[in-house]
Amino acid sequence: MMRGILTEQREALIRLTVVGPRSRKRSIEAAIDTGYDGYLTLPPELIEELGLKWRRRGKAELADGGETTFDVYEGAVIWDNQRRRIEVDAANTAPLVGMELLDGYELKIKVKAGGRITIRRLRR
Repeated sequence: MMRGILTEQREALIRLTVVGPRSRKRSIEAAIDTGYDGYLTLPPELIEELGLKWRRRGKAELADGGETTFDVYEGAVIWDNQRRRIEVDAANTAPLVGMELLDGYELKIKVKAGGRITIRRLRR
């Protein structure tokens, strides 16, 4: 089980460890974004610092109907106490956790300032 907290600004935050090649690690705080269908976004500076390997270009439709392209990298996170390989999308924003990373888990958020967030693996 993983835990996080809801901020006064109603941001659902969790702490993650991102792992790059040669076991480069960085602990980050990421916001859960249920409107994002990928795994994880990271700013380009952090992707470079971790030395993540470039894989391809991606496309996404924005909330305003526009389209954007971005670079996709190979990385890993410590997720539910296990190392998990994921795709990392480059974005000039604070890190975001998307629905692909949450797939197979139950997300509970107590929606009040300081509310507890729990992420628990679903039984198969």
